[in-house]
Amino acid sequence: MAACLRFTKRVWQSFIETKGHDVQCFPNLAINRARPGKVECSLKIEPYNVNRVGTVHGGLLLSLTDTVGSLAVATHGKYMTGVSTDIGTTFVKPAGKPGDVLSAVGVLTGMGKSLAFTRVEFFNAKGDLVAYGHHTKYVGRSHTHDKNVTFTEDGESVVEGQDID
Repeated sequence: MAACLRFTKRVWQSFIETKGHDVQCFPNLAINRARPGKVECSLKIEPYNVNRVGTVHGGLLLSLTDTVGSLAVATHGKYMTGVSTDIGTTFVKPAGKPGDVLSAVGVLTGMGKSLAFTRVEFFNAKGDLVAYGHHTKYVGRSHTHDKNVTFTEDGESVVEGQDID
């Protein structure tokens, strides 16, 4: 497994271990691929993920915009992924019902000394775009965390920091 994927999964595990919002709403989020600047995830939709008409609740997609955007920051070697300053999600079409698999692709579109910008796109099982979101994070204090790493350009190896299997 590539170092970037290992690291991003480790960051996701730290989200789960806090037993906060993420583990309550989508504990079965799977990180399928990660390379510097991009993360690909999937989520099997559960009955608790839907609204009263039986399709994915918009709040779930907004929460996933937050989390997948944060994981996109993690693909840049940041263990602490910052705090949200702006977030939004646009809903294109119904995203599915229980039993369906929702896919998400998070891209780190830019990162400076203080802010990181991400875009997250969501796809149904057919591959149709069902929603997209943007997420801006304050990352000013994230740059100096002792668990940060630097990856090779392809994300296969860590060149600075500790690579934990």
